[in-house]
Amino acid sequence: MPEKKALTTEALTIVSLTATDKQDATRQLAEKLLADGRVTDLEGFLEDVRAREEQMATGLPGGIGIPHARSAHVTVPSVAVATSEAGVDFGAHDGPAHLIFLIAAPDGADDQHLHILAALARKLVHEDFRQALRSATTGEEIASIITREVQA
Repeated sequence: MPEKKALTTEALTIVSLTATDKQDATRQLAEKLLADGRVTDLEGFLEDVRAREEQMATGLPGGIGIPHARSAHVTVPSVAVATSEAGVDFGAHDGPAHLIFLIAAPDGADDQHLHILAALARKLVHEDFRQALRSATTGEEIASIITREVQA
């Protein structure tokens, strides 16, 4: 049986992201997934994320952005994570996202990305969880929090 890959790792994080808009933020996170071998075609994956984003904004109250897609270009369920001081507009009514989670699920993963989304959403309602991520200073710290709290 293949070893279960961590949902996120230090290599999939960006601390203090600088992005011009949600497309730029999403691209930077997707590039992390590509570099780690979790996405096989950057443009194809980004097109799937864009198509999903057009259905409904992925900004959530509390400064959260969760762009996501199920895609044939994804090899393993993954979450790339960024923190942003300035924030990035993902369409939430209360302002920009300071925590951004790019959720990538393989096409044949049934509703796997929905399970990831649900697990993450359950944690994101807790201010202490959001604050721990916002105050993390390294990618290793962010990956550790996500792995402990969401993937467990």
